[in-house]
Amino acid sequence: MPTLNDDERDMLYGACCEAISAVGRERESLMLARLALLLFEEVGDPVRCEAALRAASDSVPQPSLSSHQ
Repeated sequence: MPTLNDDERDMLYGACCEAISAVGRERESLMLARLALLLFEEVGDPVRCEAALRAASDSVPQPSLSSHQ
């Protein structure tokens, strides 16, 4: 499985944060769900996708982006 180096991860994290901010609070959860579906399609393996979804759900920091104003 390909992995990202630290610079790539930081760049994508920043781009993700900007995209979330750009769509606004009222649509952020829809945008993130759409992003997840698009990435699941790229991965193409339901078992790996479900494992990633569980891992993401189990490691959401507090407070989450959705609680910021």
